[in-house]
Amino acid sequence: MKVVALVSGGKDSCYAMMKCIQYGHQIVAVANLMPADDSVDELDSYMYQSVGHQIVVSYAECMGVPLFRRRIQGSTRHQKLSYRMTLGDEVEDMFFLLNEVKRQIPSVTGVSSGAIASDYQRLRVESVCSRLGLVSLAYLWKQDQSLLLQEMITNGIVAITVKVAAMGLDPSKHLGKEMASLQPYLHKLKELYGINVCGEGGEYETLTLDCPLFVNARIVLDEFQVILHSTDSIAPVGVLHPLAFHLENKAQSYSFGSSDKTHEMYHEKKGFVCEVQGDHPQGCDAACQDDAPVNNLVELAEHKPHISRTQKGDTFSICSWLQDSCTTSTGLQEDLEAVLKKIESLLVENGFGWENVLYIHLYIADMNEFATANDTYVRYITQEKCPFGVPSRSTIELPLLQVGLGSAYMEVFVANDHTKRVLHVQSISCWAPSCIGPYSQATLHKEILHMAGQLGLNPPTMTLCQGGAIDELEKALENSEAVAKCFNCSISTSAIAFVIYCSTKIPSTERFKIQDKQDAFLKQTRVFNLDTGTNSEAFDPIFLYVLVPDLPKGALVEVKPILFVADDIEEPTGDVKEQSCSSTPGYWGFQHAEWHDSCFQKCVVPGKLCTVILSVSSEPAATICHDHLVGDKNKWDNQNSLTEWQMDRVSRFCIYLLDKIITESGFLWDDTMYLRFYFPTSLQMPANALSLMFTNAFDELAAMGRIIKTGKEPIFNLVPVLGAGRSSASMDDIITCELLARKS
Repeated sequence: MKVVALVSGGKDSCYAMMKCIQYGHQIVAVANLMPADDSVDELDSYMYQSVGHQIVVSYAECMGVPLFRRRIQGSTRHQKLSYRMTLGDEVEDMFFLLNEVKRQIPSVTGVSSGAIASDYQRLRVESVCSRLGLVSLAYLWKQDQSLLLQEMITNGIVAITVKVAAMGLDPSKHLGKEMASLQPYLHKLKELYGINVCGEGGEYETLTLDCPLFVNARIVLDEFQVILHSTDSIAPVGVLHPLAFHLENKAQSYSFGSSDKTHEMYHEKKGFVCEVQGDHPQGCDAACQDDAPVNNLVELAEHKPHISRTQKGDTFSICSWLQDSCTTSTGLQEDLEAVLKKIESLLVENGFGWENVLYIHLYIADMNEFATANDTYVRYITQEKCPFGVPSRSTIELPLLQVGLGSAYMEVFVANDHTKRVLHVQSISCWAPSCIGPYSQATLHKEILHMAGQLGLNPPTMTLCQGGAIDELEKALENSEAVAKCFNCSISTSAIAFVIYCSTKIPSTERFKIQDKQDAFLKQTRVFNLDTGTNSEAFDPIFLYVLVPDLPKGALVEVKPILFVADDIEEPTGDVKEQSCSSTPGYWGFQHAEWHDSCFQKCVVPGKLCTVILSVSSEPAATICHDHLVGDKNKWDNQNSLTEWQMDRVSRFCIYLLDKIITESGFLWDDTMYLRFYFPTSLQMPANALSLMFTNAFDELAAMGRIIKTGKEPIFNLVPVLGAGRSSASMDDIITCELLARKS
């Protein structure tokens, strides 16, 4: 894409441009924000570096691209971490500057910045990009600063210090020094005082005098003055004020980047500098998200959406779908609008809003309509409606129409408080795949980390890695680990459960390798963490593999981890191994048997949470119904042979065993946050028939005196799939249950 680069003059913004070139983008312009007063060296700003701004004007000539500059008129008015448009804020100067670049160069679609660790700066750049319809590129984000500094030096960044403000840095000694010569000393200061070697903590600022991007000339600083801002004996603060400099032409002079037609339009502006003036215009922010109500295109009464919801008071799930909508709707957009409207009305009815949603499962009948689904989705769920952070999300294609569930099906996970912590990085970087739009990488709420579905995307290019399902899985796990590290944990030690969606495009001969690769990756990562002295305790996570028709971008696998992140890291995790269920009484004629233990996996954090995967395949199903099959084992050759009565019997067994598991783990049904039943379409059984079976079984369980609340809506979600199971090689369960319970 064609990119305008935000430049401060520092090493980071210059190296970020070099990374853009590396990943196939073209720098067509640079943009800089400077003080209103030329005599001022440094502004009191968390956003912008201004020291050395007198020299940045030379970048246009050095690089051979237009430079757009604006004098900062605003101040820091919006001080919260996540930014919202605030008139008079200094961020609006960036908006005005980039808006003018976009007006003069309409082909610009990306914005490069040198953010490494500052969420404050990254979020503001992302906010402006979102409003202008531009893509934020932050290729230095979350990179190891020691390695990054070495890369910059090795790759030809020649930068000097123009500000120092840290213990061990002396303005009289260290201002004006090249980074290559200071590098060993900076590492020494890191060992002594823990400074950031790239200066991300404000320890120092730099000015780039030469780099491979400067194809026409390099900058030579002839004379400067050291100005002390603080004479503190421990950490004096000083800046370098340039007094004289000149450009030294290079042997070969040409414009940086390719000479396509777009760039030829600005050939006559090589070295051109445009100062963007004027106040922030009222109403120019047309690209801002609109908070106006969504048009009422679909009448709920016409579609009568169905719902289910768990009964837990503080954290619960709501699911909505359109029964048999294929006979009444005009397609996915109409179905999804009806589902979104129904969920939104339920949230409002209970005093909630989209800001209370932690996680969303978006199921659609055709992945080819993903763009339509996303466009509809973003009309309802916006960053403006979610001031505490947009929910994390996974999007999967399911065989919805085959079981009469319409074209769209959505499950939302809701909390009745605003204590969630959301990680939402929209910038494309080398760190992990970006989430461009109103969904986030992960949401932490009451010690449970709900991670968005991760694909095997190469973060810098946002394209699927080549090599097939195994390579995609490895990359998806690496991406999951990068997200987990932002919460000071690891998927190898903190994960309690994994759901791995597998596309039918994976050859059956490769499916068994998926589980082997997952096990090997987690083991290797766990060993690495132990060797580095982190995450000494580890859970024994449980696994569910789900076979689906398709995934976003045509991916072969998608990984969805769930992690437990203790508030008190010293707290012991307790026994999480599988335990036998043998002490609670039986009902519906079921009594404990040793083989029951082979039907489930569980991971328990005593007194906190319990997650369970229960699987019923053909063999245990035959045993469950043995007395009524008159010994005819041939009836169990395939799943299609189940009668409605037999399936009803299996459904009761599932609830019986789940009841035993959660009870003997010290939990109640009221602790359930979500309960899903995955069923294969090969059962050839309508979803409404299955729903009635499970509903009746729960009602009967309540009538037996078990502590469980049932209402007019089901307390579980039915999820149609092509297959599911605890093994990637045999996703052929008749029914699979996934339960998560947490103590309030």
